[in-house]
Amino acid sequence: MEDAPAAELDALLVRTAQGDQQAFSLFYDATASRVLGLIRRLLVDAAQSEEVAQEVFLEAWQSAARFDPNKGRAQTWILTMAHRRAVDRIRASQASRDRDAVIGMRDLPTAYDQVAETVEVRVEHERVEVAMRTLTEPQRQAITLAYYGGLSQSEVAAQLGIPLGTAKTRLRDAMIRLREELGVTT
Repeated sequence: MEDAPAAELDALLVRTAQGDQQAFSLFYDATASRVLGLIRRLLVDAAQSEEVAQEVFLEAWQSAARFDPNKGRAQTWILTMAHRRAVDRIRASQASRDRDAVIGMRDLPTAYDQVAETVEVRVEHERVEVAMRTLTEPQRQAITLAYYGGLSQSEVAAQLGIPLGTAKTRLRDAMIRLREELGVTT
């Protein structure tokens, strides 16, 4: 049956479209080796090739009604379907590999220069110390308690024994001055 004439394959596929399982079985026997061979040449992997061939014949069974013998041959129809499925599988595999590579690159720990980071932190710390020296003593006390001590504005006021409004003003003025000194824009 493997060397069945083209007209006979066409007739089998037309009968398959009418639900004839025996016709589909004969069509399968006549075309399976060519379909699998084409897919195998494209995919190389035997297991994937068999899986794709199975998908092709399932699709052929389900969509046999779309086959029109006036537009082409049954063998061309099934081989075109096989080629498309194999190419789709190749593209899906490549997309999966690309996604895995992107995820793998994203998950790699980022190397950084610990020495450079330490130097950068040190330089920034020195800049802040210099800027802190430009504050008045009351401003410096308020900032130290709030930012280094972690106290709220109310706690700063209580600690320094000053009204809350005064503490807020000192902190605000100190922050403005520090921004100017450090060149920070808001």
